Amino acid sequence: MNVEYINPFIEASKTVLKQITGIDAKLGKVYLKNSPYKSDSIVVIVGLTGMIRGQAIFAMSKNTGISIASNMMGGIQLVELDEMSKSAIGELTNMILGNAATILYNKGIGIEITPPSLLMGENMEVSASKLQTICIPLMLNEGGILEIDIAVEK
Repeated sequence: MNVEYINPFIEASKTVLKQITGIDAKLGKVYLKNSPYKSDSIVVIVGLTGMIRGQAIFAMSKNTGISIASNMMGGIQLVELDEMSKSAIGELTNMILGNAATILYNKGIGIEITPPSLLMGENMEVSASKLQTICIPLMLNEGGILEIDIAVEK
């Protein structure tokens, strides 16, 4: 996959996380994932159409999700993810991808995004068959990891 497609997702993620949650994110080692793969307990899936076709999959542990939602709600200490905090996490991914779409558009690469779908569960397995999946791990300053898997048609 062209690095020109990946960098906007990294840039948008780091910027939006900092602006909306106050959380700094450091880029981990980007790598290819083979399908199917195990995922964390919270997964947000957003479809991509246009010049890039596939999906962006945001994966995090429950604790990371709670931390992100707490920061989005002004530092309120959450213990569980209620409907409001799940909605906040979905909206965060929507903002990140909207920002990435704008960066890509400014480079002449038009994409559209679908509304986010949030899934929760234990031992989830993601299968993006026929799609090449690039994993972008972001190490959060609060100790959690937010993985962004960009799965696009080959």
